[in-house]
Amino acid sequence: MYIVIGILFFGILITIHELGHFTAAKLGGVRVFEFAIGMGPKLLKKQGKETLYTWRLLPIGGFCNMGEDAASEDPRAFVNQRAWKRTIILAAGSIMNFLLGLLIILFLFSLPQAQQNGFPVPKITGLADGFPYEGEHGLQVGDIFYKIDGERIYTYNDVSLFLSRGGDSHTIVLLRDGQRVTLADFTMQKTIPGTDTDGKPVMLYGFTFEAREHGFGATLKFSWYQALSFVRMVRLGLSDLLTGRAGLNDMAGLPGILNLFNDTGNQAQQQDPNHSAGAGLQAVFYFGAFIAINLAVMNMLPIPALDGGRIVFLWITWVIEKITKRKLDPKYEGYIHGAVFVLLLGLIAYVTLHDVWRLIWG
Repeated sequence: MYIVIGILFFGILITIHELGHFTAAKLGGVRVFEFAIGMGPKLLKKQGKETLYTWRLLPIGGFCNMGEDAASEDPRAFVNQRAWKRTIILAAGSIMNFLLGLLIILFLFSLPQAQQNGFPVPKITGLADGFPYEGEHGLQVGDIFYKIDGERIYTYNDVSLFLSRGGDSHTIVLLRDGQRVTLADFTMQKTIPGTDTDGKPVMLYGFTFEAREHGFGATLKFSWYQALSFVRMVRLGLSDLLTGRAGLNDMAGLPGILNLFNDTGNQAQQQDPNHSAGAGLQAVFYFGAFIAINLAVMNMLPIPALDGGRIVFLWITWVIEKITKRKLDPKYEGYIHGAVFVLLLGLIAYVTLHDVWRLIWG
């Protein structure tokens, strides 16, 4: 069931993304030649007043054809619009994906159970016996983590995430009695014996978070915080790829992501005391919100063939045309986007085959 939900969710993500481009173009009076869901051969098609609507065979993408890479004398053509309008149209797909992810988070955080439990604040409410970092120049009960190594702390989960990155020495900014307190080159290690969620013995930092916020305002704030946290997770993942901390083998294609949908739903259902399918569905939708925001961020990267890359080329072209007073032929930019698109398809194929290999042979 969770795999089916994952497949349907990807279809919704693609539709929402392309619908963002389509809606922005139509509102801006730009001609749209084709609105397509999927890639490859056409399965279904319907000709509208000026736009062809198609459903294609391969569920790996979609497009909103506005003639971006072809010169035209049509005043309604995409290439003849002002730079700011084209930027909005190109960014609209990612904006829609981000909003979808944010709305899913807001919905989940508005459920009765979430409202009853409240939202945990990264505020220290207790220190274990023998905690070695307590004091005026250390941590105190009531301290709120604000930043760790320059990274803003939104939720209590962020604290363990950034304390576990970059070694044992950190620069920590706390909110203490309404004032910011900075602990520079502050060394912290897990020195307190404890147990994990499965009851296994582990070493812990030795402080606890129990403060929670409730109400409509807290729901909105923590929904936004969680969306920003998802954006940062994507950035950290890309950083790990560039620095070698992670490799291509750590990436997942569509089969791997669908398997994660399945594992996420099943684990949540098994951990629920009543083994409720509702718990599995909530976990799956939460994971889906991360995928939606992930897609939004990835599409805005300044890489040719992606929306972010098209925006970068758009403004580079605008500057060149202002300086030279000559109109550049968009087909040359189209060649670059086309070449990189083929490379991206190759990367997708490699990651997908690697997913299949891992799923079959482990």
